Amino acid sequence: MAAAAAVAGVLPLLAGAPAFAHGAPTTPISRTAACAAGGGTATGTAACKAARAANGGPFGTFDNLRVPNVNGNDKKFVPDGKLCSGGLDAFKGLDLARDDFPSTTVTGGKSLAIKYRATLPHAGSFRIYLTKQGFDPSKKLAWADLGSKLAEIKDPPLRDGAYQMSVKLPSDRTGRHILYIVWQTSSTPDTYYSCSDVVFKKASTPASAAPVATKKSVATKKPSASPSPSATEEAAPAPAAAEETSEAPQQTQAITPVGEQSQVTLGHGIVAGALLLGGGVLAYALINGLLRKRRENR
Repeated sequence: MAAAAAVAGVLPLLAGAPAFAHGAPTTPISRTAACAAGGGTATGTAACKAARAANGGPFGTFDNLRVPNVNGNDKKFVPDGKLCSGGLDAFKGLDLARDDFPSTTVTGGKSLAIKYRATLPHAGSFRIYLTKQGFDPSKKLAWADLGSKLAEIKDPPLRDGAYQMSVKLPSDRTGRHILYIVWQTSSTPDTYYSCSDVVFKKASTPASAAPVATKKSVATKKPSASPSPSATEEAAPAPAAAEETSEAPQQTQAITPVGEQSQVTLGHGIVAGALLLGGGVLAYALINGLLRKRRENR
């Protein structure tokens, strides 16, 4: 009877207490975890201050952005422009179109780790979306801004107080986007919504190509033990050029046919013989004259 009385005394207190909240993404940081009470440490940022001002008062607790009895009819219960708040007035400031909400830097084409903090675990599935390329953060998020579903993960493992999962990000995204997560529980009638702002890294500039060696540099380069075919062809003279160099002197010589050369040689011999004979006759005449003159003088 005493125990029953104690329970009876506690029940009214439980009935008057607010419903225990359940969860929200902390990696990549969601707007509710960044700006609402009990979440991260970014509540003092300009975007969070503006969101609270637009909200007209403080947000509900960060892990209590939930809508009951949706049963997969998300677009029916959450209208365009109110996706980040789940259509709830207690979180309407999160729907502001701003590009300075706390964000996470990500890389296209890589896997993204997701930690969904669970203050009260539930069975269920997580549907994960990403805005399309060309998304304009200066406009409120609409269902048409979301691309195809990146993944649907049912009952991921719960470690260190958070559901742990990962998705492969598309490689064609650039700039600022929103990762949108819908957690539809199967152990309660509730569905949770969240916006996580992400910024894709710029593509790295490819390394500049190595300079191509000119023929001059190749020609002056000392030959290696096993030169590559291209280097050998450039360093060695072309065969045609070598032939032209060896034949050039022959092209400037006067070539005399064999028959004509013999005639020239014979002619030169006759002339030489005649000169010698003439010289001998003249010498004989001179000597004979000198001898005759000496005889006469005697």
